[in-house]
Amino acid sequence: MTPFSRRHLLQHTSLGFGMMAFSSLASRVSFGKPLAHHAAKAKHVILCFMDGGPSHVDTFDPKPALAEHEGKAIGKEHVSILSQSNAARVWLGARWKFRQRGQSGLPVSDLLPHIASIADDLCVVRSLVGKQPLHGQQALLMHTGRETGRAPSWGSWVSYGLGSDNENLPNYVLLNNDWIPNGGFENFGSSFLPANNAAMMLRAKGTPVDNIVPSDTLNIQKEKLALLAQQDVQFGETTSQNDAIDAAVRNYEKAFLMQSSIPGIADLSDEPEYIHRLYGTDSKNDFQKYYAMQCLRARRLVEQGVRFIEITCPLTHVNNSPWDQHGQLVKHHNENALITDQSVAALIKDLKQRGLLDETIVIWAGEMGRTPHTPRIHEAAGRDHHVNGYSIFLAGGGFKGGSAYGTTDEFGNRVAENPLLIQDIHATVFHQLGLDHERLTYRFGGRDVSLTDVHGHVVQDLLT
Repeated sequence: MTPFSRRHLLQHTSLGFGMMAFSSLASRVSFGKPLAHHAAKAKHVILCFMDGGPSHVDTFDPKPALAEHEGKAIGKEHVSILSQSNAARVWLGARWKFRQRGQSGLPVSDLLPHIASIADDLCVVRSLVGKQPLHGQQALLMHTGRETGRAPSWGSWVSYGLGSDNENLPNYVLLNNDWIPNGGFENFGSSFLPANNAAMMLRAKGTPVDNIVPSDTLNIQKEKLALLAQQDVQFGETTSQNDAIDAAVRNYEKAFLMQSSIPGIADLSDEPEYIHRLYGTDSKNDFQKYYAMQCLRARRLVEQGVRFIEITCPLTHVNNSPWDQHGQLVKHHNENALITDQSVAALIKDLKQRGLLDETIVIWAGEMGRTPHTPRIHEAAGRDHHVNGYSIFLAGGGFKGGSAYGTTDEFGNRVAENPLLIQDIHATVFHQLGLDHERLTYRFGGRDVSLTDVHGHVVQDLLT
């Protein structure tokens, strides 16, 4: 005899939508309990993805030697398969001035003046090393731990591991700005994890979420959901894919509950004027305005208990991705900074003044850096793909503010000390969330699979 499933029992011991509500409550017990491998320092993650690869030597990794040697050939000793390079290329100095910021004296360039103003909250990592100087592969590596993809997203793992803090909202939300990064939606998918752990997309422009306003009366909705639940239970009895069926039912329930929550999260009209000025939602630049709206929504989602939030950048010009400046470095890095700098800094300031930064990890990261050299010096010069050593920063959640970890060589061309993989960042963020990256696994294909696979370690030097 086939054992009764939880949903089978619910469906056959009561009629109508009343027990669907109980089903949702039961879901909290069965699927919402955090794994809690150890005491957590943080509860939420906000990933500000700078798609395309901001230049590390123009933002957080000052290299005076570049200015001294500008225009000189880099030579064979500096050629690497992990960057677009050849011996005839020439060094290109930073296009923005670096200054020591805050009490810590952390160097940040003038490209990011608002982020520079919160330098004492930033934990900068200058020694990340990637696998391939290709956008799609590096974006997938950052999001899924594998450059080939076909695995759950970072946010999906956090959702799966920590469960829900608010049954009316998804655990993982993608705040999109009309651009899907290289690697596609696989960057944000749940793959073989239950489907309810995939990202829900909230658009910046137009209708934030499709079909969020009910087209039926409440009673008709209840009847439809009850019928769907009955059909799913019956189908589940004919297949071994119980996790998939259960995830589908939970998605129906979540969609129903979201109808009362998402419109309120998306509508920013109740925010005071000083908050709109802080984030830049009053900007006359539409790209900046919409990006600012998404950053402000990120704070509101954290307040409502959402576990993992990602904010993407808009693509403003004909290029492969927003920060991918093979040419016109100054023009387009300035443009990207104008769009994102104020709002990211505002998000961190706002979380801090509300007492939420200690429990929220904010990550600013591209999938790669950019070469400290160029084919030739000219006004529209750019930098190419570079994964030999690049920079990101983390703030809040127990990360050490006003600090820099790891070093690159005198030209910023390759890591000289303390190289890290993105899986080391995954492992360390998981640690702060109370998760052990080696124990957070899911049985798939005959083995226990994790985000970090055989890589990654917790970098205690990044933590307070």
